[in-house]
Amino acid sequence: MTPANSASAILIAALLIITLGYVASCVLWPFKACRTCNGEGKFRSPFIRAIRLCPACRSTGLQPRAGLKAWNAYRRLHRTNRRNR
Repeated sequence: MTPANSASAILIAALLIITLGYVASCVLWPFKACRTCNGEGKFRSPFIRAIRLCPACRSTGLQPRAGLKAWNAYRRLHRTNRRNR
């Protein structure tokens, strides 16, 4: 094995480990805290100081992570392709 082949093999292995780690973290924690309300589901309006429900997360305080969005898009595409056969 030449040094170039060895370096590319190490790079591919590292990318594979990082990708599998991200997939595992998306399986364990599919949601993240909402950035608009900091995961509380509500926030105070800037002028009146009244408490309002967060429209970004629909007052749950959670938003799906990018990996979950990609998986849901894949499943939706797969489902529609199976129905069209």
